[in-house]
Amino acid sequence: MPITTQNLRVTQMQQLTTPEELRERHPLSDAATQTVQAGRAAIQRILSGEDDRVIAITGPCSIHDPKAAIEYARQLQALRVECADTLEIVMRVYFEKPRTIGGWKGLINDPGMDGSFRINEGLEAARKLLLEINEMGLPVATEFLDTAVPQYVADLVSWAAIGARTTESQIHREMASGLSCPVGFKNGTRGNVQIALDAVRSSAQPHHFMGLAENGQGAIVATDGNPDCHVILRGGEGTNYDAASVDSCCYLAQKDGIRPQVMIDASHANSGKDPMKQPEVLENIGDQIARGDHRIMGVMIESHLVAGAQKLGTEPLTYGQSITDGCLGWEDTRVCLRDLARNVGTRRSASLQQAS
Repeated sequence: MPITTQNLRVTQMQQLTTPEELRERHPLSDAATQTVQAGRAAIQRILSGEDDRVIAITGPCSIHDPKAAIEYARQLQALRVECADTLEIVMRVYFEKPRTIGGWKGLINDPGMDGSFRINEGLEAARKLLLEINEMGLPVATEFLDTAVPQYVADLVSWAAIGARTTESQIHREMASGLSCPVGFKNGTRGNVQIALDAVRSSAQPHHFMGLAENGQGAIVATDGNPDCHVILRGGEGTNYDAASVDSCCYLAQKDGIRPQVMIDASHANSGKDPMKQPEVLENIGDQIARGDHRIMGVMIESHLVAGAQKLGTEPLTYGQSITDGCLGWEDTRVCLRDLARNVGTRRSASLQQAS
């Protein structure tokens, strides 16, 4: 007897490739494995205070053109080597975009950027790109939005973000508790930091939830909890990158039994969604670091080969320019990261003088 009360608004279902099948086609190489392991270990040491460097998550708002992403990665890798003594540079490689109402949802969901939603092709493109970037020796960061996606690509990710819209979500906190990499939780869209602190505490706990197994079957997932989670200040109805905001967040963190440390996102509400204000934000953050603030352990920068953004549907698209949020151009990015590296060096010199 046919079911007449379910899937009444579903128009189509297609078979989804399994994580196992995707990894068989694009297996984790030795070079990529070394990059991921080294990237995660470096970030963990910075979070624990064993390493006084600063994490710099830098890259496009979203990836829509793998060719441009590879060109960006090559330039970022050279800068990573140059600044290795003071910065742990990780490339931002975001494939999923949360949408309040509508818009392009990212390379995984719609790789053709035409509403065809060839998700199997999107997963394949994402995994291939992550492999190539890791094989350069450049660790990657991404945001996990769909909780099924980590099974397909998380073995190639050194650091993950949970966005402002999903930090309060129980299923994302559960997912983070089982991820093998450090995870940053952004404060809420209106600036609520306690939401992110609660997420850090929740994700450190063991959880049981329904998930996806490697063979594509549904599974009951049990986790140990993730001790490598932290807060990201990204602004809200105003900015929160200033020293007073850092003090406030770290006070609340310590009160909740969490390490008093923050990563600061120079984009989003902290720059008023104006990408060209990111250098101003980073200068303020750098000054705090140079004055000796060790609680700021990381920054995030939205950056691409070409500054600004363009609307999807514009023909032809400008190569190396974002089709989502506006980004800082490459030359300005390089200047900002070099300045940040000098500020970290100043903080280190002052600490050594105090110790002696």
